[in-house]
Amino acid sequence: MASGAPRVYVSHLSGVPVFDPNGDQVGRVRDLVAMLRVGGRPPRLLGMVVEVVSRRRIFLPMTRVTGVESGQVITTGVVNMRRFEQRPTERLVLGEFLDRRVRLAESGEEVTVLDVAIHQLPARRDWEIDKYFVRKGRGGALRRKGETLTVDWSAVSGFALEEHGQGAESLVATFERLRPADVANALHHLTPKRRAEVAAALDDDRLADVLEELPEDDQVEILGKLKEERAADVLEAMDPDDAADLLSELPEADKERLLTLMRPDDAADVRRLMSYEDRTAGGLMTTEPIVLRPDATVADALARVRQSDLSPALAAQVYVCRSPDETPTGKYLGTVHFQRLLRDPPFALVSSIVDSDLVPLPPDTPLAVVTSYLAAYNLVSVPVVDESGSLLGAVTVDDVLDHLLPEDWRETDFHGEEGIARGR
Repeated sequence: MASGAPRVYVSHLSGVPVFDPNGDQVGRVRDLVAMLRVGGRPPRLLGMVVEVVSRRRIFLPMTRVTGVESGQVITTGVVNMRRFEQRPTERLVLGEFLDRRVRLAESGEEVTVLDVAIHQLPARRDWEIDKYFVRKGRGGALRRKGETLTVDWSAVSGFALEEHGQGAESLVATFERLRPADVANALHHLTPKRRAEVAAALDDDRLADVLEELPEDDQVEILGKLKEERAADVLEAMDPDDAADLLSELPEADKERLLTLMRPDDAADVRRLMSYEDRTAGGLMTTEPIVLRPDATVADALARVRQSDLSPALAAQVYVCRSPDETPTGKYLGTVHFQRLLRDPPFALVSSIVDSDLVPLPPDTPLAVVTSYLAAYNLVSVPVVDESGSLLGAVTVDDVLDHLLPEDWRETDFHGEEGIARGR
């Protein structure tokens, strides 16, 4: 739903079909999943519970939803078919919000929630609960009379989390406004028991982001306490290079078992990364840079760069390859830097502005050479290409820093008086 589009009432989504980009039906919406938050913030919509053809109910993250309109939901086509399991911090909107008795904050009068409206935040992929449609008077199946009205989420009490207590639910809610590195720092200083409770309550994408920022010992400990299927889901959500680094710390039997549970495409990327030496370009690279064909336009490139789940380093440049436009088989033609995309008209082809003078690195390039290369050419990422000219991936400056800094650098507190102030 584009910015400025009308809000959507969840009762209208119940049972609507879900389609992939090719128009094939994936399933039907059976519920929506929200997370309550502290500090007077509206509940955040995490995703949808979708019933597929086999009657299995799976979880579809809102980050995979590209359209909610005209009685249908459109997805990116990437769907995890594992069975949905509700977590402690999650609430089912249709199952737990509707028909709930709450109070109007101003008058204290009891009302019944008849419907809930959601909306997408401008210029972001996040969704929040926007409005409640409520009825005054007593509830009950035979009592349908009473004034109905639509109120803001802040006008109703009964949904917000209290900011006290030891439950993981409240702790996770307070972590939501923090960057993954800050959550990781907080987790590192918790007891193992509390770490496991918080990890169990975080959603897969959030836990994946946090794991990438934790010391290796904490990563292994947390992963080991997750159910194997969920551990595989979290590994799939991690950047392939970080997942490969984590798996390399596990015993061989555990590593193979988790790789078998992962989606074949994700597992193949991770296996490929694990085949390279640790401190080389191949061992450092990510297999998911932005790759475009020569006939793509500047507008196409900018649309890819704007994706919110990309790191700034990966979004700084795109790589142009002959079809297929993916690693590790696309034939590398050159690089287009973000600044060049901003200077050229949207209809220009990326092949007309490609920088072919930047020599890519082979996968066996040592870390010291990769570091010097980035510094010499003032780059934040560099392509990695094999002997046949195929693009294998890209090494970003953050991955290089991870291997140059002391092993205990993640335990540094950046928030003290002498530390670095956290960015906003």
